[in-house]
Amino acid sequence: MSKYVKNLVVREIAQRLQGVDDALLVNVIGIDANRTVSLRRELREKNINLLVVKNGMARRATEGTPLAPAFQHAEGTLAVIWGGEDFISLVKEVTRLDKSTQYEHFQARGGVMDGERLSADRVREIAKWPNRLEQLSIVSGQILSPGAQLASQILGPGGALASQIEKKAEGEESPA
Repeated sequence: MSKYVKNLVVREIAQRLQGVDDALLVNVIGIDANRTVSLRRELREKNINLLVVKNGMARRATEGTPLAPAFQHAEGTLAVIWGGEDFISLVKEVTRLDKSTQYEHFQARGGVMDGERLSADRVREIAKWPNRLEQLSIVSGQILSPGAQLASQILGPGGALASQIEKKAEGEESPA
């Protein structure tokens, strides 16, 4: 490949990765064509992008960007995955695919999050974190909990008093 063509490819990679701050590196070499098509379709349905790149070109394309640490020690041909609802959801999906027997050669190799290089083990660790939706439900539960507890404490004695008054009123009507 001539230097001119390589520079064009590097510019294309840089343009496609423009604005991407967090991404994962995976190995997709060895997956046959039919499974690759189904893998890409499955990822596309979840708004996840996959781009197979040569390390040298990707390293040149990501120079000076937050993605640069991901390619510092990368070897061989890898695929860059980015997108999804949030980064944790992306990590969970990649980890699920890594464990899946349907794509046996698919393997998480690392990535970058907030400018920090991630190892494959760190990616598996991050997959256990709650994603954005789970975090919002946890926070809303923590916000609503004191109010619910206060409401039950205010309504509890009033309900007990109303029950006693009702029993007393029923008791007076019976003998009459």
